[in-house]
Formats: sequence, C-alpha cells, structure tokens
Amino acid sequence: MTKFFLIRHGANDFVGKSIAGRMPGVHLNAEGRKQAERLAEKLSRESIQKIFSSPLERTMQTAGPLSKKLGLEIQISDALLEIDFGDWTGKTLDELSLIPLWKKWNSFRSATRIPNGEMIVEVQSRMVAQIEKLRREFPDGTLAIFSHGDPIRSVLTYFLGMPLDFFARLEISPASVSTLAIDDFGAHVLRLNDVV
Repeated sequence: MTKFFLIRHGANDFVGKSIAGRMPGVHLNAEGRKQAERLAEKLSRESIQKIFSSPLERTMQTAGPLSKKLGLEIQISDALLEIDFGDWTGKTLDELSLIPLWKKWNSFRSATRIPNGEMIVEVQSRMVAQIEKLRREFPDGTLAIFSHGDPIRSVLTYFLGMPLDFFARLEISPASVSTLAIDDFGAHVLRLNDVV
C-alpha cells in the first residue's frame, strides 16, 4: 500500500480574494508560514520517505519546514502545478463574478475550458498519472505531496469515483492534509481536509 499525504499550500494574500494561478512571486504570508511549521511538526511523526512539490513558491515554502525537519530533499514535479488559469490569472473574485464563463466553469467544470487555460479533466489526468507513477515507484511508501486546492480535489474526486462536477463539494483549505491510500485492490480516502 502507498500512502499519500495530499497537502495544500499555506495561506497567502491571494487566498479568497484573487486567482494567483501560476503567477510567480506568490509567497506565504505570516499565517501561511506558521501553518507550514505546524504541518512539519505534525507530519514529522509519520514515516514519510519522500517529499514532492509543485514548483510554485507557495508550495515550496510550505514543504520547506518538513523537508528540513526530516532531512529529505524536495522533489519538484510540474504535474503537481496549480490549474493554468489562463486569462483569469491575477483577476479578483469580484471581477470574475461578472464573467458568465466563470459562473459556467464553477457549475459545469467537466466541460468548461478556462480562456487560454486548462480544463479540470486535464488537471485531473496529470495529477492522477503522477499519483499512479509514484505508487508504482513506491509500492509500500509514505509520500508527502504539496500541491494546490483544485488539483488535490481532482485527485480525490477521481479516487472517490465522484463526477468532476461535484468537485466543489470537497473543501480543501490552505495547509490542509488529505490522506489517500492505494493498493492493488483499491483506493481509500483515510482523511479529508484535516487542518492543523
């Protein structure tokens, strides 16, 4: 069995206000840094063998304290990146609320493409492919995966057998841990949105 700790990055000044997407230079704020330290303290008691992270600053900064505490190098994976929000990157939620396609994307994600960005099914495909690759490489491993809210939701909906349009029913808070275990007989979500 492979156990995955799916960890959303900590708080930053964009959360709940604007779409950071893949913008460079989005760093954890003071609360996010505290969350990263609490995550490291909690997860250091687990038998984590490898740490993987999206290359964006906020995920790397969230993974940093655990990496230091365990003496494990952070392995970078582009497959764990945030959704490519295309033309919506940097827009505030108030600005987006005036765009009809934003409303459609939030109610019918399975068939709506972000302008010049990704569809959620593409995000799910790359995320699940990475999880399956790691499961083959570490069949008895315990791995920490630092990513973003929507990519983590896409993995969980896949392994729960949920339609992507139910995606928003799963809350994935900043600095939360969801635990997924996979073996040859199936997948089990052991913990969802556990906030430190």
